[in-house]
Amino acid sequence: MGTLYIVPTPIGNLEDISLRALRILREAALIAAEDTRASRVLTRHYDIDTPLTSYHEHNKLSRIKDILTALERGDVALISDAGTPGISDPGYELIAAAIDGGFDVAPLPGASAITAALTGAGLATDRFLFVGFLPRKTAALRESLAELAQRRETIVAFESPYRLRATLALLSEVAGADRRVCVAREISKKFEEFLRGTAAELAEHFKRENPRGEVTLVIAGADAAAAVWTEAEVRRALSARLADGASLSRAASEIAKSAGWKKKSVYQMGLQRR
Repeated sequence: MGTLYIVPTPIGNLEDISLRALRILREAALIAAEDTRASRVLTRHYDIDTPLTSYHEHNKLSRIKDILTALERGDVALISDAGTPGISDPGYELIAAAIDGGFDVAPLPGASAITAALTGAGLATDRFLFVGFLPRKTAALRESLAELAQRRETIVAFESPYRLRATLALLSEVAGADRRVCVAREISKKFEEFLRGTAAELAEHFKRENPRGEVTLVIAGADAAAAVWTEAEVRRALSARLADGASLSRAASEIAKSAGWKKKSVYQMGLQRR
């Protein structure tokens, strides 16, 4: 029986791969790749001729069985488009199936946008929470950010460049304009950029500049000693939420969590507006 190797691949610069990863890719009987076209760029660069098969979100149910069969005959290397397989991609389902099937699973350390963004952000790294891709819909995104704004850990998330502006604006509203943020863009690629500042500053920056490329967002955790919002700040946030169509009860609950106020007090403020 073979071993399923979890092989991280470069997220940009092709030199960001280990010697062990290259050896495994050469010696494996099969490479299971999220996108065989993207993966061939890497294998051709390093003269690797191991057969490739596709394994991705849309064919995973049919391919898992085939890959497990291949594991009965030899080693299989699992790779994603870029970075570490199994993180925000269907790799974890194949890994779980291999474990359930009694096969050895060997993860290799290597490239990851999560750790690169976190260490380059200049924010606390002793505890962090990775939340994957943020919700697409505005209401769900607002609710998610309001919840994350209460966490003490540094938050790491993936975000689309097309939604970055709206996300930073909402973050400034629910977490406070002064919340420290880092937007890590195109990590290890030609146009790599780390933008660091407050949520308000970066929201304003991307009003003027069109964000491009792959984005990893790093958000400072809530400060236990952070000041409670002023009444004026609460009133502004409440007006904005109600204008967006939220019910008074929901708006009061969300704002109270972020502002350090009691929900009843925010709710009464809303009643006074009427």
